[in-house]
Amino acid sequence: MTDTEPAPAVSETAESIATMEIRGAATIASAAAEALAEQAEAAAAADATASDPEAFRASMRAAARTLRETRPTAVSLPNALRYVLQRMEGDSVDRLRRSVVDASDAFVEQLDRAQEDLGQVGANRLADGDTVMTHCHSTDALACIEAAVEQGKSISAVVKETRPRQQGHITAEALRDAGVPVTLIVDSAARRYLDEVDHVVVGADSIAADGGVINKIGTSGLAVNARERGVPIMTAAQTIKLHPETLTGHTVEIEMRDETEVIDPDAREEIGEIDVENPAFDVTPPRYMDAIVTEHGQFPPESIVTLMRELFGEGAAEPWAEP
Repeated sequence: MTDTEPAPAVSETAESIATMEIRGAATIASAAAEALAEQAEAAAAADATASDPEAFRASMRAAARTLRETRPTAVSLPNALRYVLQRMEGDSVDRLRRSVVDASDAFVEQLDRAQEDLGQVGANRLADGDTVMTHCHSTDALACIEAAVEQGKSISAVVKETRPRQQGHITAEALRDAGVPVTLIVDSAARRYLDEVDHVVVGADSIAADGGVINKIGTSGLAVNARERGVPIMTAAQTIKLHPETLTGHTVEIEMRDETEVIDPDAREEIGEIDVENPAFDVTPPRYMDAIVTEHGQFPPESIVTLMRELFGEGAAEPWAEP
């Protein structure tokens, strides 16, 4: 390993995040923090960085950049990197290593508590006998439903399959494991089944300062249909999903994924000359969302900026950048 070369654990984690083998904002954030701890251990043992604090810091920044570049829209990832790197301190490699490992452990522990606390807040919005509709796969949204079940409430679910990767299948399996009766539907049937639904519960990839929710493509259309049907919709999102850059006017980048997720190469060739686009996310305006549920409580979307400023200040540093 050179002074700026990522450790194998970092490269493997980055690949798993990029290919969505590791998915879900909390899971991505946890994996990134743990990968930085692995980088710290490896850098502290490598000849090129073991006795050079500045080389150690450079290797940590390079590892963070490798992780940062995997998912441009997954805001929990840079938030995890910020948490760990901003706590990297010391005048020796051993102290730097220890500070990174301690910060990583603390961050992962907070993540574990956050989802449980969030689940309790979201469960209070659900009543005994409710049917919920889900979109894509979100461990935060699942936490709300599972907490409601643990409270003794009878909950059933209508689960959208969520093309093109069908993450709804993962949600369906998780809900069945929790004892929730599940009806799986194609995405285009959502409006029909909203008449049978009491709540829509979705997650978020990130949340902007104005309360806009960036989530799996199709969320915005579902929210508009839910509002037209009078069905309340809530976003369940840990605060690691708040997008601090939007406080300074940053525009959230929408990730475009590979066209082979939409159509296989043989079918594409048979059809002929066409353009294929595969946006991973869309933005739901705050006026279509009833509440954003976090581990700090529930907020009207337009008020989330208050929490964001409290947690992150008026802007967001990039401690992985070259000095």
